[in-house]
Amino acid sequence: MLDGRGILIQAFGGHDTGAVGPRGIREKDVVLAMAKRLAAKLRSHGFQVTLTRTDDRYLRLEERTAIANLARGDLFVSLHTNATPRRDRSGVETYFLDVTDDRYARRLAARENGALEMVETSGDVQRILTDLDSKSSAGASRTLAALVQKEITARTRQTQGPVRDRGVKSALFYVLLGARMPAVLVETAFISNRAEE
Repeated sequence: MLDGRGILIQAFGGHDTGAVGPRGIREKDVVLAMAKRLAAKLRSHGFQVTLTRTDDRYLRLEERTAIANLARGDLFVSLHTNATPRRDRSGVETYFLDVTDDRYARRLAARENGALEMVETSGDVQRILTDLDSKSSAGASRTLAALVQKEITARTRQTQGPVRDRGVKSALFYVLLGARMPAVLVETAFISNRAEE
């Protein structure tokens, strides 16, 4: 499936802390640590891995996918921790790019996309329309999301105990929109849940 170009992993950084848990743990710190561990593990298996950031700096959403596209990666994985005002929510879910009618997925996408600067140029709009028309990676992204979700839940159960499998979902995440390769967004756990934090 992979031709050696590698896997791209992105995460929050800089002034964008992402969600903050009840004990003050910041999403940007958690996902950077996870990204580095994942990158090391993949590299030990012979994969070439590019991280969108290796330190605490901010990258605009479009910069993240631009890095992936310039590296001509085989896969793009966007790591996140989930959060909600309902502190009892738990579990892992994986998203692929799609327009959806699922209200929860739309709200989550709106939260993640909230970091997007509201300045749009006609070039941005054209890029979005072009990407929406392109269906070349949709099936592969859906398959990748299913494989990632299955692996994460299985490994988490082995090492941490029971975990709620919230499934594979589709949403219109801006960070996935510009990727020219199969791309998924992984909500690894609920940082808003004290136990999962």
